[in-house]
Amino acid sequence: MSINELRSITTFVRTVELGSLSKAAAAQNISPQAASKALGQLEKYLGVRLFHRTTRSMSLTEEGQRFLEAAQPALFGLQQALQGAKKTREDIAGPLRIVGPRTVLQPIIGPVLDEYCRLYPEVQPDVQLDDRIGNWVEDRVDVGFRLGHAPQEGLIARRLFPLQLIICAAPSYLRKYGCPRNLADLGAHRCSAFRPPNRGHIVPWRVRVGETMQDQHVTPAFCTNDEAFELHAVLAGEVIGQLAAPTAASLIRAGRLVPLLLEHMSDVHNLYLYYGSRTAQPARVRAFIDLAVDRLTDNAEFVLTKEELAQINARGMGALCP
Repeated sequence: MSINELRSITTFVRTVELGSLSKAAAAQNISPQAASKALGQLEKYLGVRLFHRTTRSMSLTEEGQRFLEAAQPALFGLQQALQGAKKTREDIAGPLRIVGPRTVLQPIIGPVLDEYCRLYPEVQPDVQLDDRIGNWVEDRVDVGFRLGHAPQEGLIARRLFPLQLIICAAPSYLRKYGCPRNLADLGAHRCSAFRPPNRGHIVPWRVRVGETMQDQHVTPAFCTNDEAFELHAVLAGEVIGQLAAPTAASLIRAGRLVPLLLEHMSDVHNLYLYYGSRTAQPARVRAFIDLAVDRLTDNAEFVLTKEELAQINARGMGALCP
């Protein structure tokens, strides 16, 4: 049904209910001329007259009465459905589908999601973490997170913070194996590597060399597809790893990890929050977007300043790698 047909049927039913075409027009906030045109279009479409008209009154024809009996309940049901949808849009309740990469995302959105659930207990979050890039529309996503560059066209993206990839090791590793002084030294060290699920190849480290970024291939002493396992191996002093700042920042600040080779730190990619519309969003989606943007944008918990990294590096290297 086109919107013109819906207006025509609404005009017809309201005219019967209110007793005049002018009152039906006023109830719909349209002009009497527009109401008369809508009613005329409906009669032309049906091929019957719905009203007997005189200059002073209108009365239903037999065809009009039969059409009213069929259309009025259906129109009422449709109006109820529309009102229900609008009410759902404003209620902070219902399902909320969130997607993002398994890598690094859990420590980032965990606290935000906890706070959101406390504020809006009637919402049922459905969080799907997957390192693959899915189809936003087919997956029926309300809100997504993505690492790297801005998401595909047609989506609205909000940059949250830069993603630093920091080469680091535990103090126990540096005491046992020494400190790499440059990228070439990594060939003589025990390095960890990440192998994504459903892919055979090992992901090279991404490092800065001067003004450009390049792949740094390492021979892994430890390989996994799980970031938590990799972090455990690095903390245990078994390997050097390249870890994302949201995972490593608090451990670096606590002295449990020492940042290394800072001039080669990667920070060209960002974490983005993305969604499909600025206006046509249920309230539960708008509320999560607002909370996530407020809590995560340039959050110092997940980003280490160059000065902070340099100070921690100097302390660690001075004590462990004289």
